[in-house]
Amino acid sequence: MNDCNQHAEMNETLRAFGAPQSLVRDYRHWSLLLRPQQVTLGSLALVAKGPATAFSALAPDAFSELSRVTSELEPALKQAFAYDKLNYLMLMMVDPHVHFHIIPRYAAMRELHGHEFTDEGWPGPPRLDIHTHTDGAMKDAIRAELLRHWP
Repeated sequence: MNDCNQHAEMNETLRAFGAPQSLVRDYRHWSLLLRPQQVTLGSLALVAKGPATAFSALAPDAFSELSRVTSELEPALKQAFAYDKLNYLMLMMVDPHVHFHIIPRYAAMRELHGHEFTDEGWPGPPRLDIHTHTDGAMKDAIRAELLRHWP
């Protein structure tokens, strides 16, 4: 699958994270999506395309491409939202296909267009059970701010 927008080939995990509407950036082996629940400002999901349900089952090219993806997303997130730390979580307990939850971490509240975002877990593990309500317009604003800083 070369494009997240090819619905017929989209895996279940891509759909669970709102693809293709939540797409931030598409790569050959990965799709970077805005998480439906914003645990912290700029929370993302990086989902492997295809059927792999184990990290070791990914194609070697997917591992190589992961380096490119992270080298692009980290500076964009940093410039857009000035995170203090960045957590990559590979949980795969609910959604079966290989994916990471990418959670920017903040020691202090962040604001975007008058909307406040707090990191309820700081300085400990992220609180995935707590998120800031974001409507479609706010999600579009988050995505736009992130893409404005994309290399």
